[in-house]
Amino acid sequence: FAFLVLRIVGALVQWAAKKSPRVGSTALRLAIGNIHRPGALTPSVVLSLGLGLTLLVTLALIDGNLRRQISGSLPERAPNFFFVDIQSSDVDAFSALVGRQAPKGTLVKVPMLRGRVMALNGVDVDKARVAPEGAWVLRGDRGLTYEASIPANATLTEGTWWPDNYAGEPLVSFSAEEGAEIGLKLGDTITVNVLGRNVTARIANFRQVEWETMGINFVMVFSPSTFAGAPHSWLATLTDKGASPADDARLLNAVTRAFPAVTTVRVKDALDIVNRLVAQLGTAIRAAAGVALIASVLVLAGALAAGNRARIHDAVVLKTLGATRKTLIAAFSLEYMLIGLATAIFALAAGGIAAWFVVARVMTLPSHFMPDVAVATIVFALVVTVGIGLAGTWRVLGHKAAPVLRNL
Repeated sequence: FAFLVLRIVGALVQWAAKKSPRVGSTALRLAIGNIHRPGALTPSVVLSLGLGLTLLVTLALIDGNLRRQISGSLPERAPNFFFVDIQSSDVDAFSALVGRQAPKGTLVKVPMLRGRVMALNGVDVDKARVAPEGAWVLRGDRGLTYEASIPANATLTEGTWWPDNYAGEPLVSFSAEEGAEIGLKLGDTITVNVLGRNVTARIANFRQVEWETMGINFVMVFSPSTFAGAPHSWLATLTDKGASPADDARLLNAVTRAFPAVTTVRVKDALDIVNRLVAQLGTAIRAAAGVALIASVLVLAGALAAGNRARIHDAVVLKTLGATRKTLIAAFSLEYMLIGLATAIFALAAGGIAAWFVVARVMTLPSHFMPDVAVATIVFALVVTVGIGLAGTWRVLGHKAAPVLRNL
């Protein structure tokens, strides 16, 4: 398929050159003529260089978007610390300690239980038909919580929140995106198993969840009476953007000493680890793409070398008709430059679309086009095509006219 597409692109470049208006510059006119003439190098250059460049652009944009997401927007919004498994009997003492150690920080804590989704509208989850992208919600244990009031970072997309003093049937607020993927709607029921007991709740509303904030988010938030009397632990985050690394270390040491059972996760450390893994993966992938690109360049060099005989004839005839060496070099340079530019534009378009699909559709992350990748791709394509082309051109122009003319 890629071979066919690149063949079509090469044909389109030749067609565009053929339909272009006549220009006054002799060198440019010769360059455009060489692009669309019979036996032109255009299809070979586009085919050999286009695939490698497209692959390189795709991988560079995916890698750049992942790095931007991890090292750019995430640290600005992410909390400093996550605290897991805070016992209910220690919540007040824990809050007091964190308040003393980070007086300017914001501590957010919520109750948390573990539960497993057992049924949707009374149908066992093993028999329910759900989209693949939403199936993860139904696999294994999920973190669950309850709230009397709507969370500060929640935006309802459908339905209403229960009253503060609600004590009726169990209700649940479901993440809008995951709910749509599973096929849920308002009024549907969901059964979860918590501490060995099945609890069935009715969906009262859907809310938008921004997982990218790395704050406390749950797919399911239940009304408080749903788990009345059930033992549970607490989950907390601390956000203190003014804290120094020394402040973080001091807080970590204090919490570890006072509450050894609490699991403390410094978010920056976790992000650094992920960033390193992404960087290593990106390096490996780019190395593989580089090998493919080198192979493309070698194929390109072979294609240009194969066309040297025709180039020699052209150069000799043109010199005989009065063309100067400077004019011929300019014509060949412009020819290679135009073909390289057309190939780079195709690689940018195809690679950009492929990268957008992977980032936005597969990874469901914000996708950004990166001008530096575009500039680097165009420059690389021009340097390779013009450089290899001119390397062969010097040899072509070095041939004497008489021997060639005798063999015409």
